[in-house]
This record gives sequence, C-alpha cells and structure tokens, in this order.
Amino acid sequence: MALELSGKVVAILQEQTGTGKNGVWVRQDFVVETSEQYPKKICFSAWGDKAAIVKNLTPGTSVKVAFNAESREYNGRWYTDLRTWKIETQGLNATSNTDIPLPDDNSQFINNPAEDIGDDLPF
Repeated sequence: MALELSGKVVAILQEQTGTGKNGVWVRQDFVVETSEQYPKKICFSAWGDKAAIVKNLTPGTSVKVAFNAESREYNGRWYTDLRTWKIETQGLNATSNTDIPLPDDNSQFINNPAEDIGDDLPF
C-alpha cells in the first residue's frame, strides 16, 4: 500500500547504522508536520540511499513523502514503520520546480497558424 503526505520537516533524528545478515544498513528517521486544520507530527524512516536525502534536509523544508506503512509483531507488541521510498522538496527552493526554463519574451503568445492544432473540434 503506497501513500503520500505533504508537510514541513520539523526534526531530523540521529542516524542509526548496524550490520545485519545482508550487510551494513543505514536508517535515518525524520518528523514531518502536516498543514491541516489540526496539524499532526508523523515520524518516517528512510533506509539506505534515501537516508542520504534526509541528511540534506533542514527543519522548515516543505516536502512530499511517498511511503509504505507496515506493522509487525514482536513479543506480543505491534510496531508500525512508515518507510519512505520517495522524498521530494516543495516550494520555491525545490530543484524540481527550477528545472523548467521560463521564456524571456512574449514569443509564445504570438499565434502561429502552423502550430495551431487546438481548434479541431467537430462542431
């Protein structure tokens, strides 16, 4: 089940590392506060290469997080993990918003009949 949530980063917790049966692992937890009428703070986990992305975030950064929710049982108690698989920065400082070149003149507003394909309605 894939979910998405947007909000502002309010905390970046200490990185955790260790060695398991598959080798070395890195986990970076971070907290995002939603911008609803009643804001909620939600802790996410980033593993492996996603942990490096979290290290570059700062509190106050607006983000959109895509994640999977998973619960598991251990000694009769249940633990829930919100594991991120995509983290995007939002707003004016986001690199994804600055990749679109803006025109330096009004040439795109001049009607060019050779490129006018928007008026092909059947009536």
